[in-house]
Amino acid sequence: MNHKLKLATLSLALGLMAATSVQAVPLRWAAQNDILTLDPHSQNHATTNAILMHAYEGLTRYSNKYEVEPALATKWTYINPTQVRFELRKGVKFHDGSPFTADDVVFSFGRIKQPQGTMQIYVTGIKEVKKVDSHTIDLILEAPNPILLRNIIDFRIMSKAWAEKNNSVNTQDYKAKEDNFASRNVMGTGAYRITGWQPDQKVSMVQNPEWWDKARASNISEVSYLPIKSDPTRVAALLSGDVDLLTDLPTQDVARLKTDPKLKIVEGPEVRTIFFAMDQGSDELKGSNVKGKNPFKDKRVREAMNVAIDREAIKRTIMRGLSIPAAIMVAPGVNGNTPDIDQPIKADVDKAKKLMAEAGYPDGFEVQLNCPNNRYVNDEEVCQAAVSMWAKIGIKARLVATPMAQHSLTFQKFETSLYMLGWGVATYDAQYALQSLVRTKTTGADGNFNYSKVSDAKIDQLVDAMKTETDVTKRNAMIKEALLRTRDEHLFVPLHHQMRPWAMRANVQTVHRSDDRPEARFTSIK
Repeated sequence: MNHKLKLATLSLALGLMAATSVQAVPLRWAAQNDILTLDPHSQNHATTNAILMHAYEGLTRYSNKYEVEPALATKWTYINPTQVRFELRKGVKFHDGSPFTADDVVFSFGRIKQPQGTMQIYVTGIKEVKKVDSHTIDLILEAPNPILLRNIIDFRIMSKAWAEKNNSVNTQDYKAKEDNFASRNVMGTGAYRITGWQPDQKVSMVQNPEWWDKARASNISEVSYLPIKSDPTRVAALLSGDVDLLTDLPTQDVARLKTDPKLKIVEGPEVRTIFFAMDQGSDELKGSNVKGKNPFKDKRVREAMNVAIDREAIKRTIMRGLSIPAAIMVAPGVNGNTPDIDQPIKADVDKAKKLMAEAGYPDGFEVQLNCPNNRYVNDEEVCQAAVSMWAKIGIKARLVATPMAQHSLTFQKFETSLYMLGWGVATYDAQYALQSLVRTKTTGADGNFNYSKVSDAKIDQLVDAMKTETDVTKRNAMIKEALLRTRDEHLFVPLHHQMRPWAMRANVQTVHRSDDRPEARFTSIK
């Protein structure tokens, strides 16, 4: 499979760049993992979304202060609680020069809802997108939707004509290792045109001079995104001047890099929680020596796995203090996280052993643990620590660590019984995590990332209620109850909320983003 992208628009884009009088200022940005695809409706993967948002846009977007503001829509009006009229921006062109219209929004809605993708959460609660005229659409809702405008930020609009012309009407089936034109080529309306993708090497972009908006705080004319898995190699590239911005900063290097006058560190939390998911639905665990039953169905086993983890030790020794030990599945900064319920369990090996014995596993059991080795901060090292901690209570976890692209396929195909995942909350509201990860998997957005087969009737009821509850106090109470039940039933093993320092050359100015999505439109180089 040849992933190397060869856009027909490359020469046009470079020609337009040359025609402008602005001196090209390139940005070289490095992080540890690659994107998974160029299809905007295929994979809900933060790095992929962070790159594609430069080229594909939604009806709404975030400002530099995370306020919802107009993007491809200029205005929205509630005709009634379940009908919202959006006036679309006129004069917008796709990167091939064709006009953006209501037909593209209707088409993109049908495409993002296809079951082979994992992006349905962003259009949850929308029953229909109805065309009113060429630049007006109505969103017909199943019920009132309190976070509609935040959800649709990541509902990216694709050219209907381009998709039809290039046999890409259907979303890429990533799990089936399918490739299509849209998974290797891009046709959006955004500030940058993606002109090339060489997997595990580079994603290339050039500024779109025909963009409807102006990047007022930016002089970045080209972007090179460089996935560099090795921590020492990434840091060396920054120190040598081969990289301008590093967003996956090894924790062990933060203090040293802060003292380098040629660099600066921008620090902040990330709204991402790192956790382990356990298969609680299968009658027997894959890769386990326990036959005929599933230990993870027993709450006592799940609690033992939680109690055995020493989160403070992980914070101190592996994360170098750059993590927030977690008890719940959403991080500070997300609506629903409050300090009173995010009090992590203290490690207690004796208690964990007792729970294992009560559950009928005094000698433990074997299981395979699947982890990424290039996605989260110190991901493989954290998994190695968990293996050691679980070994103290008899759980013999065989670690299989692979790059995120392979890891993603493993759990999405239900080929693992225990795996690590990190969940960033793009909407800054806990419903996003609860609906994606915890709610029983059905079709569409409900449980669309519930690959551990969690199913809890009470949580399902709470999630379904919070989707349509417009009373803030009542809705927040539902969120709290659902987070508490997820915690107290030990449905996952939350580890920590990530901190995310970025390092950059001293002449780089950018806005730190707690969703870990740097934006070139908020970046400049002096």
